Amino acid sequence: MKILIADDHGLLRDVLRTYLEAEGGFDVELASNVDEAAEAIAAHGPFAITVLDYNMPGMDGFEGLLRIKAACGDAPVAIMSGNAVAAIAEQSLECGAAGFLPKTLPARSLVNAIRFMATGERYLPIGLFQTMQKEAEATPFDDRLSPREQQVLRALCEGKANKEIARDLELREPTVKLHVKMVCRKLGARNRTHAAMLARDAGFC
Repeated sequence: MKILIADDHGLLRDVLRTYLEAEGGFDVELASNVDEAAEAIAAHGPFAITVLDYNMPGMDGFEGLLRIKAACGDAPVAIMSGNAVAAIAEQSLECGAAGFLPKTLPARSLVNAIRFMATGERYLPIGLFQTMQKEAEATPFDDRLSPREQQVLRALCEGKANKEIARDLELREPTVKLHVKMVCRKLGARNRTHAAMLARDAGFC
């Protein structure tokens, strides 16, 4: 299985490649930032799966994920992070990641997760999933959304289209679409109109 691992920590990259190749069936390409990952995909792709470090240069939040997903086409792209934070995991999945891999995962679990995602499945450690469920149930309406998501929701209440929101907030339109998806998911809304209705009912806008 041909995979790409992009992480700016050289020792971690080498350890992962050594372990994966020792397992057998893995051909591992390495990159240290988003630009190198894009170059590797263009030169040596397609890969069965690409794994990106959330904090490496060029990621810029989830912009790097979107860029690499566009380069990979239908091939899965996963996020790996030393910060096993439920919010980051949730946003990774909402932005189209095949899964979220905490760097604290045991080596065997990491290998199994990579194989699982390469088949087209999504992966999230059960502990993080349970945390996400509890937070969604316990968090008040306003606190469920990031400041940017609240801006997007207010724009939805005003009936603005994605293009208008992108212009007003100085964002790319695909980024606005992702924010809208995240708002709908967090509010349990069927679509943008339903999200605006829920916001008005809650006195948010």
